[in-house]
Amino acid sequence: MHFLPPVLVECEVCRGKRFNRETLQVKYKGKNIAEILDMTIDEAVEHFEGNYFITDKLKVLQSVGLGYVKIGQSATTLSGGEAQRIKIAKELTHTLGKRTLYLLDEPTTGLHYYDIDMLLSVLNKLVEKGNSVMVIEHNMHMLKSMDYIVDLGPDGGDNGGRLVAAGAPEDIVREPESLTGKYLKPYLKK
Repeated sequence: MHFLPPVLVECEVCRGKRFNRETLQVKYKGKNIAEILDMTIDEAVEHFEGNYFITDKLKVLQSVGLGYVKIGQSATTLSGGEAQRIKIAKELTHTLGKRTLYLLDEPTTGLHYYDIDMLLSVLNKLVEKGNSVMVIEHNMHMLKSMDYIVDLGPDGGDNGGRLVAAGAPEDIVREPESLTGKYLKPYLKK
């Protein structure tokens, strides 16, 4: 069975703006709702400067490295890492300190080192508030910053799943059987 790719058809009434003419006439600082939804989070922080009710939430999204995402971007177009970071941002806007365990699966996928540093800063905020963060990760830049690593291996599939090493990053690099330790060692020197 073969499926056809999705087809998008522009609405003849709103021309893809998602709102009727009357709604689009309402403006805030010269922009209507369609133009605002087309802004990136970074642009919206500037546009809504002084409106702390809005900018406080947008700045949390910036802090997890999502400033490039458009306000009205469909959730189905977000990567897995982006979706996880939106969930983290949501948690940061709530009252923290609930002693919650956060489990993240490869949150650094597709991120630049700068964005990884931002993500680490946010995860540290969660930990500082008494929460625990568990990360399934292969990015050495991220692993070097962990308090405790559980290294499973030594390979994948039938040759994996054994505990190879556990402890601080410095402990992992001292374990001769650890492939993770081999690749992690140069990062600890930086």
